[in-house]
Amino acid sequence: MKKGSELPASENAGREHSLAILRTFIRQFPNGVFSFSTTVRVLRNPHRRVTAIRRAIPDVFRSPAPASAAPTTARTDVARPEFQKPLAYGPLQLESRYLLSPLAGFTTLPFRRIVRRIGGIGLATTDLVNARALLSRSERTMQMVETHPEDRPFAVQIFGSDAQVMADAARLLMELGVDTIDINMGCPVNRIAGAGAGAGMMCNTDGTIRLVQTVVEAVSIPVSVKMRLGWDSTSLTAPLFARQFEQVGVAAVAIHGRTREQGFGGTVSLPGIRAVVEAVEKIPIIGNGDVRNVADAARMIRETGCHGVSIGRAALANPWIFRQLHEWEQTGSYAPAGTFDERLSLMLQQFSCLEERYGSERAIILFRKMAHWYLKGMRILKRLRGDFQNVQTRAEMDVAIAEIRAAGPVDGNRSGVLTDVEIPVPHGPVDKW
Repeated sequence: MKKGSELPASENAGREHSLAILRTFIRQFPNGVFSFSTTVRVLRNPHRRVTAIRRAIPDVFRSPAPASAAPTTARTDVARPEFQKPLAYGPLQLESRYLLSPLAGFTTLPFRRIVRRIGGIGLATTDLVNARALLSRSERTMQMVETHPEDRPFAVQIFGSDAQVMADAARLLMELGVDTIDINMGCPVNRIAGAGAGAGMMCNTDGTIRLVQTVVEAVSIPVSVKMRLGWDSTSLTAPLFARQFEQVGVAAVAIHGRTREQGFGGTVSLPGIRAVVEAVEKIPIIGNGDVRNVADAARMIRETGCHGVSIGRAALANPWIFRQLHEWEQTGSYAPAGTFDERLSLMLQQFSCLEERYGSERAIILFRKMAHWYLKGMRILKRLRGDFQNVQTRAEMDVAIAEIRAAGPVDGNRSGVLTDVEIPVPHGPVDKW
């Protein structure tokens, strides 16, 4: 401590007394939530002393939890619409009509594995994969298409504007044992759409239909397409494309109810999705966009007549959503999402999947992005979320987790329902993304 910054004698005495008490607790409870070194660091700031002492006291000495902390087990009822027949992609029968949408950086194998463990999901799709990069077998791209026995059935979503390259990539994926291939025709990001891939394919009707047909004819596994309503409000071409795709052998179409011009702004057009449903004869149409909970999915199915629902960002905020949807379809009601402790357990399971593949140090770096959303959804103090982002080793991570477990949520309770967290989407002019 620098000269002139010493604490008064009474403060020093108080600090030493607190340390002595905490030494006793730590010796008696070796598995407690605070290491001694962490305690010393925190207690250097006298304003944190009370908080530190409270956290260091084992639960057995705490006051009884208030009545509001009782486990929340009440089920929520939502009226059920008329459902279409069970969902299938050609010969591939799916166990559920609720699907995980591809999300760059998030729908990785570890995340797909843990939502499978929760249950209720029919099909999970990888991040979007560059077809050319796949054919070059770059290390990063091959990691993106890795799977696991838990991850079945699974789809790989590819993007590109060259029909032959896309067909060759599809053949490679079939050789790797992929169950179904999805063609990205909806990504609005300029570097993809501006190169004629993603949503840019909606500006080239004949060329896009030929590309899709070439991919379908190159493989013997189901091929689906995910697209938007159109390029902008003056060219709502999705019904036309869906009708043509059915004729060339596409097994299913997923439709995001916005145009490329909208990006993620405004709201999804349910009438627009319904127009796509009505444009085809037999193949299933999967609705996507603005589905944050069971009630949103019910409205999507009721107003569009779609065969299934694909969910992306809502699954990051609530990985239990697929199980909730499946329960609701079967019974008309669903159980709450995971409690604080269940979410923490799920987060650690996902980290273990990463650690199993990459080792601790690399897994810690790769997990930071996903951990941010877990901890935000668990309503963890901003300071503790920041501390977790700075861990470098497994030992430091264990200390950070212990502090998080001890602190609990700031605006909920350990056994009750946590409030929803909003997962942000890109914003601003879409041509600048």
